[in-house]
Amino acid sequence: MSDLVVGPQGVARFCGRLIPCAVGRGGIRADKREGDGATPAGVWRVESGYYRADRMVPPDTVIPLKASGPRDGWSDDPGDGGYNGPVPLPHPWSHERMRRGDTLYDLVLVLNHNRHPPVPGEGSAIFMHCWRAPRYPTAGCLAFMPPDLRWIVGRWTEGSRVIVRA
Repeated sequence: MSDLVVGPQGVARFCGRLIPCAVGRGGIRADKREGDGATPAGVWRVESGYYRADRMVPPDTVIPLKASGPRDGWSDDPGDGGYNGPVPLPHPWSHERMRRGDTLYDLVLVLNHNRHPPVPGEGSAIFMHCWRAPRYPTAGCLAFMPPDLRWIVGRWTEGSRVIVRA
């Protein structure tokens, strides 16, 4: 099966393998709201991603990846016209830096949650990324051990989906 299925127990299933993962500190919720710390339940697609070219070679994948640079940001401010989308830095609204000093976004994938079009307040910057520590909660994203995330990315197909179950 080419779908990545995540349950509330902190385990994902992909290509016949069980993979430990972290979800949001607010758990998994069907009624995702900006700032609630929850991972949105639902079926999502991976649209694109970023990688740190100074720390790794890009993985071989069907996912369109871009080397993150110091001017790459992602708006998480519901009042911003660029809400839940890429923005150039510096940016006057609240945002995420896609090129971070830590390793969380060394490889990061953008999920299509609340993207086309984004509805202000329904949640932004829902990514799959490297985890801070084993199963350490995220702000709403899905996080994996770096080798597991690379393994997932390398096996991703055009038809793959992310299914998050509450």
